[in-house]
Amino acid sequence: MKKLFLCLSILISFNLYAEMSILILGDSLAEGYGLDESMAFPRVVEKKLIEKKKNVKVINGGVSGATSASGIQRLKWHLKKPVDVLLLELGANDGLRGLSVPDTKKNLKEIIKFAKEKKVKVMLLGILMPPNYGADYTGQFEKMYKDVAKEEKVPFLPFLLDGVAGNAKLNLPDGIHPNQKGHEVIAEKVVNFLEKNI
Repeated sequence: MKKLFLCLSILISFNLYAEMSILILGDSLAEGYGLDESMAFPRVVEKKLIEKKKNVKVINGGVSGATSASGIQRLKWHLKKPVDVLLLELGANDGLRGLSVPDTKKNLKEIIKFAKEKKVKVMLLGILMPPNYGADYTGQFEKMYKDVAKEEKVPFLPFLLDGVAGNAKLNLPDGIHPNQKGHEVIAEKVVNFLEKNI
């Protein structure tokens, strides 16, 4: 009995100190378009979690211009190495290009299902489309993320750019991509989201 207790204690201690690998699979938002990668929100998330004494490694899987269609192959490549948590940040470019919402939904669900099969915990980061895309399309796009999260039963952050989008002080001159301060705001939001769901 004492040996069993000792073994369990060792296992628990190991799990407490084992490094957690978090992959953020995304587009230019994750990549940190226009900035040094060290300023992008994935790296800031890692820094903030480490400051909170969390033993984590955050993998920045952001690629500028990426759509949801590329997600599954990129995920398979990343999963050649151990990944514990997937933060899925894809779909923005699908929307900006006016691509089919059902196709984007299908791609996101495929990515999530594959990750689950590999025992990776998945969380979904949502994006909203600008109002100039029309109420019908923006409504469909917003509902798509909600439906994917509900159907796949994954934690969901409805709007990654909440508090950042439309704020000139938090964006680059293009008005689309966050600046360093914007990425700090996003990182704080993502850290809170992670802590609530891990």
